[in-house]
Amino acid sequence: MERFFKYTLTVLISTVAAMEFYQVVMRYIMELPVMGLEELLVYPTLWLYFLGSVNASREDTQIKANVLDVFLKTDRAKLIVRVIADLLSVIVASWLTYWAFDYFRYALRVWKESPTLYIPTFYAECALFIGLVFMTCYAAWYLVQNTRRLFVEPSSDKGA
Repeated sequence: MERFFKYTLTVLISTVAAMEFYQVVMRYIMELPVMGLEELLVYPTLWLYFLGSVNASREDTQIKANVLDVFLKTDRAKLIVRVIADLLSVIVASWLTYWAFDYFRYALRVWKESPTLYIPTFYAECALFIGLVFMTCYAAWYLVQNTRRLFVEPSSDKGA
């Protein structure tokens, strides 16, 4: 799975950078705007954004403000806060995924096309639902792992 994200995200970021570079060269150096390039950029950009978020969820490297860890003295107390945070993450992610599924069904039913190139926008819009499904799964996975650590593993509290 790590190799998938490594190569996919690299291809996506390279594609976005190359397309932006081409746009800048054509528009500002050659003074020839490229029609439809902005429409094309939406697709890899959205997939890059959501697959990057899924990868951060998979690696458990999202930006977090662990302010309470400064005040908590034991590892067990920190783990309890982590389990609560994971539970809230699953609840919020599930709620967002539910709404994203409604949007996914709407996008599939309406099947809009981009205004210039007539590319179905569904291929970009589905990234929201697919990304949130995976983020919810990873949040649930970490909730299970941390809950198991909290209740199954022996307590090895070491005061700070």
